[in-house]
Amino acid sequence: MNARTWILLPVLLLAGCVSTPAGRIAQDRPAFDSWPPQVQALVQSGRIAVGFSAEQVRMALGEPDRITLRTTAAGTDEIWTYHGHRPRFSLGVGVAGGGGSTLVSGATEMSTGGYQDQDHLRVILEAGRVSEVEQGAR
Repeated sequence: MNARTWILLPVLLLAGCVSTPAGRIAQDRPAFDSWPPQVQALVQSGRIAVGFSAEQVRMALGEPDRITLRTTAAGTDEIWTYHGHRPRFSLGVGVAGGGGSTLVSGATEMSTGGYQDQDHLRVILEAGRVSEVEQGAR
C-alpha cells in the first residue's frame, strides 16, 4: 500500500465505526448506561420500539435520511425516514506480475450502497417520543 492509503485507512475505519450502533454508543456511553437494560439491548442490536426518545433512535439507527413534519389537529409530529443505504468499507489488495517482478498494489473504498426496499423505515415522533414505526417496501 502506498502512503496515501495508510493515511486514509484510519479515517475510513473511524467513519465506519460511527455508522454502527457500537460506534454511536461509544460516543455517548453515559447516556446509554442510564437507560434500562431492555432499551440498551434493542439499541445495541440497531432496533427501536414505541416510546423511545429521539436520542435513543439516533443511537440505534443513526441520523435519518430525511426528516419531515406532519401537522394535524393533535399537533405537529416529526417523521424520520431511513432508507436501505449504509456506509460500506472495502479493502482490496491486488498482486500483478510480469517480467520477473511483482507489483503489489492496494485500494480502499468507502461508498454508500443503493436502496433496499425491505430496509425502508419511517419513525413517527410525537413530542420527541416514538409513537409509530412503519417498515416495508416503498
